[in-house]
Amino acid sequence: MTRAHSDIDVRPITEAELPEWLRAVKTGFLQAPTVSDKELEARRERFEESRHLGAFDGGRCVATFRSFAQEVTAVGGTLVAADAISSVTVTATHRRRGLLTRMMSHDLAAAKERGDLVATLIAAEYPIYARYGFGPATSGAEWTVDVPRAGLDPRWSGPDDGSRIDLVSAEDVRKLGPELHDRVRAATPGVVSRSDWWWRHNTGALRLDPKWTEPFYAVYRAANGEVEGLAVYEVDDKWGDAMQPQDTATVRDLLAATQAAERALWHYLCSIDWVTRVKSGQRAPDDLLPLLLPDARAARITSAGDWLWVRILDVVRALESRTYEGAGSLVLEVVDRAGLTGGRYRLEASAQGASCTPTTESAELTLDVGDLARLWLGDESPARLVALGRVQEERAGAALVGDALLRTSRRPWCPDMF
Repeated sequence: MTRAHSDIDVRPITEAELPEWLRAVKTGFLQAPTVSDKELEARRERFEESRHLGAFDGGRCVATFRSFAQEVTAVGGTLVAADAISSVTVTATHRRRGLLTRMMSHDLAAAKERGDLVATLIAAEYPIYARYGFGPATSGAEWTVDVPRAGLDPRWSGPDDGSRIDLVSAEDVRKLGPELHDRVRAATPGVVSRSDWWWRHNTGALRLDPKWTEPFYAVYRAANGEVEGLAVYEVDDKWGDAMQPQDTATVRDLLAATQAAERALWHYLCSIDWVTRVKSGQRAPDDLLPLLLPDARAARITSAGDWLWVRILDVVRALESRTYEGAGSLVLEVVDRAGLTGGRYRLEASAQGASCTPTTESAELTLDVGDLARLWLGDESPARLVALGRVQEERAGAALVGDALLRTSRRPWCPDMF
């Protein structure tokens, strides 16, 4: 007999329940539901009792939810407090019982109480999160480069301006990576913070995946010795029938604080002996990569889609946290079915700063809080959303004003999965 929804206990888990919770996470993601002692030890480092939620049916964990403190870069470089959501699962036997809604409601209310400006997540399935006020705020693409067609000098052995590219160790990356990442995220809206745990996990100091293989780490140093770029990549071992190497270099991470570093690292990756293809990994949809090649058609998009989803928790502070390339004002009616931050607001913005205040003036644009999230990082067009019927234009021309205020010259980007 199916248990009533009210009989399923949704609550924060205890540390003693972490192994059962992790098994439920793996079950929800269709992975082998076994947890090694090494993985359990590593996961305990990040355990926060109030932010690990579980749904329990007769003592068995059947749904999971986790959040953690994060910073996300707003347009202009301000680092804003975010409630990062991860490990969201509902076991197949317990779907359609409102368990995710109960966990999400609990977490977003706590995030609002803490003063977080936004919540963030990476959505495995598109239709789920809009009903909780989230909207896709960044997108990404992966390119595959046919190296022989790219037109780059195959004899290139490095920069000739005094800068250099060096291969370094994982230990070196754990030392130099965080500072470089801080420089990159200060200049790139949508980038999220990386903890010390992240760096250890992604450089093999914490090996949770038994299939982990050590990648190569290449750093770009400017002529003055300063590290301005990092490429992390792996290479397969493939040979053709005529004994010709046909290796693929797959980029796990590429950070560049300067355009010179970015150009040099891509040139380096496309000049490695035996490598005939380079897979770029997750990049911004307007990444420089294709046009860096003499033959841009040598790079083709092999995957593309939405990436970072954002939920605005405080309209006033979120809109005031970012910068604006143009000047103007707009009255927004923000609809929030959860009641966390809806209302009518006047945005006054210019290159010198912005103010956002509640108002009783007539709305010029009416939109859902999830669609405001689409606009917050500058990746979407209010006029496009009006054409789609997602945003209501209450005053003729208001959408074009919104475009001039909210769109950015370069698109936001989030390189990380969490």
